[in-house]
Amino acid sequence: MVQAFLLYALALCAGVSVAVQQVLNGALRTALGSPAWAGFVSYLVGLVTMIVVLFALGERLPSWKAVADTPWWTWSGGVLGGVFILLMILLLPSLGAATLIALVVAGQMATAITLDHFGAFGLASHPVSLSRVAGAALLIAGVVLIKD
Repeated sequence: MVQAFLLYALALCAGVSVAVQQVLNGALRTALGSPAWAGFVSYLVGLVTMIVVLFALGERLPSWKAVADTPWWTWSGGVLGGVFILLMILLLPSLGAATLIALVVAGQMATAITLDHFGAFGLASHPVSLSRVAGAALLIAGVVLIKD
Protein backbone atom coordinates (compact mmCIF):
# COMPACT_ATOMS: atom_id res chain seq x y z
CA MET A 1 0.00 0.00 0.00
CA VAL A 2 2.77 2.44 0.96
CA GLN A 3 4.80 1.44 -2.09
CA ALA A 4 1.81 2.03 -4.40
CA PHE A 5 1.21 5.42 -2.77
CA LEU A 6 4.86 6.36 -3.34
CA LEU A 7 4.69 5.30 -6.98
CA TYR A 8 1.49 7.30 -7.50
CA ALA A 9 3.03 10.33 -5.81
CA LEU A 10 6.11 10.10 -8.02
CA ALA A 11 3.90 9.81 -11.12
CA LEU A 12 2.01 12.93 -10.03
CA CYS A 13 5.36 14.70 -9.56
CA ALA A 14 6.27 13.70 -13.12
CA GLY A 15 3.04 15.32 -14.28
CA VAL A 16 3.85 18.48 -12.33
CA SER A 17 7.30 18.55 -13.92
CA VAL A 18 5.80 18.31 -17.44
CA ALA A 19 3.49 21.28 -16.83
CA VAL A 20 6.21 23.41 -15.21
CA GLN A 21 8.74 22.41 -17.87
CA GLN A 22 6.48 23.70 -20.62
CA VAL A 23 5.98 27.05 -18.95
CA LEU A 24 9.74 27.37 -18.38
CA ASN A 25 10.45 26.38 -22.00
CA GLY A 26 7.93 29.01 -23.12
CA ALA A 27 9.81 31.63 -21.13
CA LEU A 28 13.07 30.36 -22.66
CA ARG A 29 11.52 30.73 -26.12
CA THR A 30 10.70 34.36 -25.36
CA ALA A 31 14.15 35.04 -23.95
CA LEU A 32 16.00 33.41 -26.87
CA GLY A 33 13.54 34.50 -29.55
CA SER A 34 13.35 31.01 -31.04
CA PRO A 35 11.32 27.89 -30.29
CA ALA A 36 13.98 25.68 -31.88
CA TRP A 37 16.79 27.16 -29.78
CA ALA A 38 14.64 26.88 -26.67
CA GLY A 39 14.09 23.19 -27.42
CA PHE A 40 17.80 22.68 -28.08
CA VAL A 41 18.79 24.34 -24.81
CA SER A 42 16.15 22.33 -22.93
CA TYR A 43 17.55 19.08 -24.30
CA LEU A 44 21.15 20.15 -23.75
CA VAL A 45 20.43 20.87 -20.08
CA GLY A 46 18.55 17.56 -19.89
CA LEU A 47 21.57 15.77 -21.37
CA VAL A 48 23.89 17.32 -18.79
CA THR A 49 21.41 16.32 -16.06
CA MET A 50 21.39 12.71 -17.25
CA ILE A 51 25.20 12.64 -17.39
CA VAL A 52 25.30 13.78 -13.74
CA VAL A 53 22.71 11.10 -12.83
CA LEU A 54 24.74 8.39 -14.61
CA PHE A 55 27.88 9.36 -12.70
CA ALA A 56 26.02 9.71 -9.40
CA LEU A 57 24.53 6.22 -9.78
CA GLY A 58 27.84 4.74 -10.95
CA GLU A 59 26.28 3.38 -14.13
CA ARG A 60 28.57 1.68 -16.63
CA LEU A 61 28.34 2.06 -20.39
CA PRO A 62 26.20 -0.61 -22.03
CA SER A 63 28.13 -3.18 -24.04
CA TRP A 64 28.42 -2.77 -27.80
CA LYS A 65 26.55 -6.06 -28.12
CA ALA A 66 23.62 -4.68 -26.09
CA VAL A 67 23.59 -1.55 -28.27
CA ALA A 68 23.79 -3.58 -31.50
CA ASP A 69 21.04 -5.97 -30.35
CA THR A 70 18.63 -3.14 -29.51
CA PRO A 71 15.72 -2.96 -31.99
CA TRP A 72 15.93 0.05 -34.34
CA TRP A 73 12.59 1.47 -33.24
CA THR A 74 13.67 1.86 -29.60
CA TRP A 75 16.00 4.69 -30.63
CA SER A 76 13.09 6.79 -31.91
CA GLY A 77 12.04 7.84 -28.38
CA GLY A 78 14.55 10.70 -28.53
CA VAL A 79 13.12 11.89 -31.84
CA LEU A 80 9.61 11.84 -30.41
CA GLY A 81 10.87 13.67 -27.32
CA GLY A 82 12.36 16.39 -29.50
CA VAL A 83 9.15 16.72 -31.50
CA PHE A 84 7.16 16.84 -28.25
CA ILE A 85 9.27 19.63 -26.75
CA LEU A 86 9.17 21.67 -29.97
CA LEU A 87 5.39 21.30 -30.30
CA MET A 88 4.88 22.23 -26.67
CA ILE A 89 7.03 25.35 -27.07
CA LEU A 90 5.23 26.32 -30.29
CA LEU A 91 1.68 25.71 -28.99
CA LEU A 92 1.98 27.09 -25.45
CA PRO A 93 1.55 30.80 -26.32
CA SER A 94 -1.61 30.29 -28.36
CA LEU A 95 -3.31 27.53 -26.36
CA GLY A 96 -2.20 28.38 -22.82
CA ALA A 97 -0.73 25.93 -20.32
CA ALA A 98 -3.97 24.37 -19.04
CA THR A 99 -5.51 23.67 -22.46
CA LEU A 100 -2.21 22.43 -23.89
CA ILE A 101 -1.54 20.03 -21.01
CA ALA A 102 -5.17 18.82 -21.05
CA LEU A 103 -4.93 18.04 -24.78
CA VAL A 104 -1.57 16.33 -24.29
CA VAL A 105 -2.95 14.16 -21.48
CA ALA A 106 -6.01 13.24 -23.57
CA GLY A 107 -3.73 12.27 -26.47
CA GLN A 108 -1.47 10.30 -24.16
CA MET A 109 -4.43 8.44 -22.65
CA ALA A 110 -5.95 7.51 -26.01
CA THR A 111 -2.59 6.32 -27.29
CA ALA A 112 -1.76 4.44 -24.08
CA ILE A 113 -5.09 2.59 -24.17
CA THR A 114 -4.41 1.58 -27.78
CA LEU A 115 -0.80 0.51 -27.09
CA ASP A 116 -1.92 -1.45 -24.01
CA HIS A 117 -4.72 -3.15 -25.95
CA PHE A 118 -2.38 -4.43 -28.66
CA GLY A 119 0.60 -5.05 -26.36
CA ALA A 120 2.65 -2.83 -28.67
CA PHE A 121 6.44 -2.55 -28.34
CA GLY A 122 6.65 -5.40 -25.85
CA LEU A 123 3.99 -4.19 -23.40
CA ALA A 124 1.82 -6.73 -21.62
CA SER A 125 -1.59 -6.69 -23.24
CA HIS A 126 -4.38 -4.93 -21.32
CA PRO A 127 -7.55 -5.15 -23.42
CA VAL A 128 -9.76 -2.12 -23.92
CA SER A 129 -12.53 -2.11 -21.36
CA LEU A 130 -15.59 0.00 -20.74
CA SER A 131 -13.96 1.60 -17.71
CA ARG A 132 -10.84 2.55 -19.70
CA VAL A 133 -12.92 4.07 -22.49
CA ALA A 134 -15.07 5.91 -19.93
CA GLY A 135 -11.94 7.27 -18.25
CA ALA A 136 -10.58 8.50 -21.58
CA ALA A 137 -13.96 10.06 -22.40
CA LEU A 138 -13.92 11.88 -19.06
CA LEU A 139 -10.44 13.20 -19.83
CA ILE A 140 -11.64 14.46 -23.20
CA ALA A 141 -14.65 16.05 -21.48
CA GLY A 142 -12.17 17.71 -19.13
CA VAL A 143 -10.31 19.13 -22.14
CA VAL A 144 -13.55 20.64 -23.41
CA LEU A 145 -14.34 22.11 -19.99
CA ILE A 146 -10.82 23.46 -19.35
CA LYS A 147 -10.48 25.08 -22.79
CA ASP A 148 -10.58 28.87 -22.69
